[in-house]
Amino acid sequence: MSLTIDRTALAGRLDETRERHGTPGASVAVLTPEGVSTAASGMLNIATGVEATTDSLFQIGSITKVWTATLVLQLVDEELLDLDAPIRAYLPDFRVADEATSEAVTTRHLLTHTSGIDGDHFADTGRGDDVLERYVASCASLRSVLPLGATMSYCNTGFGILGRIVEVLRGSTWDTALRAQLVEPLGLAHTATLPEDVLRFRAAIGHIQPPGRDLQPAPAWGLPRSSGPAGAICATAADVVGFARLHLEGGKTPGGEQVVSADSVRAMQTPYVAVPSGGRGPFSEHWGLGWAIYDWNGRTVVGHDGGTIGQYAFLRAVPDAGVAVALLTNGGNAVELFRELSADVLAGAAGVVVPGPVAPPESELEVDPSPYLGTYEREGASFEVVVRDGKLLAVQTVVGLGSELTPDPIELPLVLVEPETELFVTQHPALPDTWLPVTFLTLPDGSRFMHSGGRATPRVA
Repeated sequence: MSLTIDRTALAGRLDETRERHGTPGASVAVLTPEGVSTAASGMLNIATGVEATTDSLFQIGSITKVWTATLVLQLVDEELLDLDAPIRAYLPDFRVADEATSEAVTTRHLLTHTSGIDGDHFADTGRGDDVLERYVASCASLRSVLPLGATMSYCNTGFGILGRIVEVLRGSTWDTALRAQLVEPLGLAHTATLPEDVLRFRAAIGHIQPPGRDLQPAPAWGLPRSSGPAGAICATAADVVGFARLHLEGGKTPGGEQVVSADSVRAMQTPYVAVPSGGRGPFSEHWGLGWAIYDWNGRTVVGHDGGTIGQYAFLRAVPDAGVAVALLTNGGNAVELFRELSADVLAGAAGVVVPGPVAPPESELEVDPSPYLGTYEREGASFEVVVRDGKLLAVQTVVGLGSELTPDPIELPLVLVEPETELFVTQHPALPDTWLPVTFLTLPDGSRFMHSGGRATPRVA
């Protein structure tokens, strides 16, 4: 099923939702079998007043991971890589703190976020072409937050490692491989990875809103080059759905060239691991080889979200309808903006009903706090779960990258939703209208974890 998108209606809906959710600028593209419809609204930078246009570049953040995953599957197609071979088959010097993980972890673990390696290692290893080689070396002391293969925990680190494997097997940088293997064959003229290339176009800057202050441009534009394979692509919304088209048309370019096999496309869209608290709020039920995989009322939808420094990007594709929607934004409550806009677009273009947001129960449930209290820590964040004024809270402290933007602890209320699954919901101050799921897990050895934002955080005290 596919219906033609009315461009005027799309532009009007984007204007209305963008303004209501406090987003400075946004760009949307909708792909159907009839073609691509685009619209843009607002400003790229509120300090300069530069207008957002459909040919403006935004940072797509972690949607980049699907591109990197596609590069990996191309290597599988060419029999240069085995998904179940140890990483050390391709990177002999690879290691993390846990030697058993170092020896056994595979590319499949990295693609599906099941390596257990601490996932938010954002070491800035410079600007040179050896940046990913140096990044992989910097992982040597990185701990594991979960045993290998225990469950899904979102892992940016793994995609830096995958990017280095691409480099070794292609004999080039990740940036060059991306351009040669995907960007140029797909004819994506408004996609770049390096700042000096982005400067050839109109480009958005992110916006943040510190507590008690007005919305303002972010103090930094982008991520370090070492984060490239995990989240450094900049593109127009039209180019993002142009990439999605590859995965809706069996791995073929618009010109009919087979750049990734149909078998690999299917494998990437096949559920591999269940997501704790999946299917609630913005989170998918499963993860495949790179794609997040949603089951929306019996319809399979694949997608990915991305967040950088004040920029937020979203992609959803409906394989059985040949429909995709991408929204790129530079601040505000982009999560709710996308939820509302995509619900309209996917209902009209593909007949897909987008589930409503997760929310607390109408009547508050009693909770025994004792199984949850304690300190939970991982790279980039620590949480103290405490009781204050009779309420359960997770007090988050951001460390490392992002700590300058969030210097003070954040109090996150924990509201029980499902006692049998230990599912709670919380609200982040940056997203006051959005409830997000938090789940607590116990492994067979008795170790406890808090799973939030797609990440497992172990209890350490």
